[in-house]
Amino acid sequence: MKYLERRKLMEKRPLDYAKASMDTMMRKWEAPKLPPEGRFHYHQGVFLSGMYKNYELCKEEKYFDYIKSWVDSVITEDGVIKQADMGQFDDMQPGILLYPLYHRTGDAKYKKALDSLMTAIDHYPTTPEGGYFHKADLPEEMWLDGLYMEGPLRAQYGAEFDRPKYFDEIIFQALTMQKHTRDPKTGLLYHAWSYDRKVEWADKETGCSPEFWGRAIGWVPVALLDELDFIPADHPDRAKLEKMAVDLLKSLLAFQSEDGRWYQVVNRGDDPANWLENSCSCLYVAALCKAIRKGLLDASYLEYAHKGYEGVIRSLTWEGDDLIIGNVCIGTGVGDYEHYIHRPVSANDLHGVGAFLLMCEECEQVF
Repeated sequence: MKYLERRKLMEKRPLDYAKASMDTMMRKWEAPKLPPEGRFHYHQGVFLSGMYKNYELCKEEKYFDYIKSWVDSVITEDGVIKQADMGQFDDMQPGILLYPLYHRTGDAKYKKALDSLMTAIDHYPTTPEGGYFHKADLPEEMWLDGLYMEGPLRAQYGAEFDRPKYFDEIIFQALTMQKHTRDPKTGLLYHAWSYDRKVEWADKETGCSPEFWGRAIGWVPVALLDELDFIPADHPDRAKLEKMAVDLLKSLLAFQSEDGRWYQVVNRGDDPANWLENSCSCLYVAALCKAIRKGLLDASYLEYAHKGYEGVIRSLTWEGDDLIIGNVCIGTGVGDYEHYIHRPVSANDLHGVGAFLLMCEECEQVF
């Protein structure tokens, strides 16, 4: 990249971009109206998780108030989550927002809601081996996405409320997922795995889905690194989780494009039908920066983080004061190559903005 182009890109700090994005979304959506309206769901949870992490850096109370407004709209004064399916991890992820609200206010309703989520996980269906289904109505299927939706929530509860067995469980789930989905040739993780191989997409020998989908992979190192914030330093298996995160991040570097971003199907960048996808790129950069910040990767890896960050920033557009994050794949299930590359793209959807905010927060701390 030419010096002047890089200098122009870096005129704004990552936190500046984050605040512009958050302000854009706050102008568009009143907090209780965030889609899917009224539901306790990871779409809002990912976005607001990213908002909270940036709030911790800038301390502008309007962001905390916005988060609280949404949470208060979806739980009752008795701590009951109004609309959520406890048979899927996607409807548990926003529980991560309950911790800062409980810390700040001391209101028991937030702790009660957390307790209800832990009870749901305690009784969640598993494969015979003990791996969590992604959803109760998708029997015997484990998806990478689930590690992010449930793991950090469980880890923080274990640390704050003295549940050390949760750490063993979290590490078991991650290593079980890795055992079944990791491709030894590329080091990448397939999107999903089926215990009984009965679902259409499952390889009849391995049980794996056929492709390496960008955003699903991105949830994994972000989740692992968040979990490591809470797993004790002396836990006997902590190093295995660290190694899983580092190995995956190093494997992803082989597939970074010249643009700096990664492709929707990560290893198929040579196909003109494939396309550069922003949410996965943001998640990879966020995880790279956090791994560097935590000392799991050395500073030489900042080169890759800078390249990815700059690729994303170059792709942004402005409509007046509104910051637009495009090239984001909509919510996506498991499928074949054609399924992934023909998924619609969106602009400023909550997946993309949430991933962007996670990236900005980590980049702000290491750039």
